[in-house]
Amino acid sequence: MGSVQERANRILAAAGVPVTLAALSTLVTLTACSTPQERAAQKQAEVEQMMVVYGPACQRLGYQPQSDAWRNCVLQLNVQDDLQHYQTSSGYCGGWGPGYWRSGCW
Repeated sequence: MGSVQERANRILAAAGVPVTLAALSTLVTLTACSTPQERAAQKQAEVEQMMVVYGPACQRLGYQPQSDAWRNCVLQLNVQDDLQHYQTSSGYCGGWGPGYWRSGCW
């Protein structure tokens, strides 16, 4: 009978789809998937990185390390950096046509 992969390859080959293309698309699809445990581990690594980057600054600001206020400070500094990094403008600037919309930002 053959393995499932061999049968899939025969079907795809009969349909005119190159087997390498099918294998590549399968590989891309499978690598895009992750388990909840993998996502949790990734988030944990991100949190640990935030504590390493922003923790010392929060401690210098007077927060006791590993306290709730210190964790809040770490999160706030991270959010502030994200906003500065990803924000493209300070407000809504028009550009949709003549007149009022092009007159400036709200």
